[in-house]
Amino acid sequence: MITVVGHTAIDHICKVPVFPERHGSVPVTDHKVYYGGGAANIAAGIAKLGGECELLSAVGDEFEGSDYDSWLTSLGVGKRFIVVDGKRTATCFLFNDEKGDQMTFFEWGASRAFAESEPPALDFVHMATADPGYNVKVAEKAGFSSFDPGQDLINYSKEQLEAIIENIDILFANHHEVRRMTKMLGVQEDELIGRIPVSIITMSGDGSEIHAEGSVHKIPVVPVTLADPTGAGDAYRAGFLTAYQKGYDILTACKIGTVSASFTVEVIGCQTNLPDWKTMSARYNENFGRLKEPETE
Repeated sequence: MITVVGHTAIDHICKVPVFPERHGSVPVTDHKVYYGGGAANIAAGIAKLGGECELLSAVGDEFEGSDYDSWLTSLGVGKRFIVVDGKRTATCFLFNDEKGDQMTFFEWGASRAFAESEPPALDFVHMATADPGYNVKVAEKAGFSSFDPGQDLINYSKEQLEAIIENIDILFANHHEVRRMTKMLGVQEDELIGRIPVSIITMSGDGSEIHAEGSVHKIPVVPVTLADPTGAGDAYRAGFLTAYQKGYDILTACKIGTVSASFTVEVIGCQTNLPDWKTMSARYNENFGRLKEPETE
C-alpha cells in the first residue's frame, strides 16, 4: 500500500496571452475547472495504473458526496480524510501563457488542518505538497518515504527541510526546486544529493536526471504534443511509485514515470488523461523497448 500525503484541490486552469506587468491586466482567453491537488493527482495516477494506494488529505465539508469524491472512489483510491467543517477544499488557480510558462496561486482552505493534526506511522509513504511540520512528522515515523517539495517549498524553514532530508529515501524535485533547496540549506547541489539515497530531478523538456548509488543517469522525455504542463510531475511520481511498488528497478521506474507524464500533458487537467497500465506499457514499448516483468529473487 502506498500512502500519498498532501493536498486535494480544485484546479481553475486559465489561459492568458502573456503575463501582465505589475499593476497591469490581461484578458483570460480560457477558464476551466478540474480535479487537482498534488497528492490527489498522484493517488489517482497510481490507482489508474493498478497500484494499491490511499490518499491522506484534508478536505472541506462540501467534499463528501461530490463528483470529485465519487471520481476517487471509482478509481479505487482509499480515502483517509481530515474533514474540516466550515472550510472549503483547497483551490488552485493556474495561469498558462502562450509561451508555455505558468503562474500558480494556491488557497489552502481545509488543508490548514494539517498543522494541527498528528500523522500515523506509515510503511510506504509519498509526501507531496502539504504542511511542512506535518510532513516532518510523517517522515520521522515512516518506514520508507519519498518527498516532493513542490510549490510549498517556500513554506519550509531550514530546520524543517533538514529534518525531511535526513529521513527520506527518495527526493523528487525539479531543477528550480533543487536550486532553491541548496540556497536554503547553504550547500552545493552535489552535497545535497549526496545526503539522499535516490534523487530524481526533472528538467522540463530535457527529461529527468537520476542520482543513485553514486551514479547519474539521464532519461529523455517522450515526445508528444503539449497541451498543458500542469500535473506532469505528479503523473511522473505516480508512474514511478507504482512501478517501484511492483518491484521494478529505479531506472525502469523512472522511464515508466516519464511515459505516464507524457499522457497527462497531452490534455488539459491533471487527472483528465491518466493512463492505465496497458496503455502506458504500449507507449513504453514504443519509446524504451519492451517492458519486461520485474526480476524477482
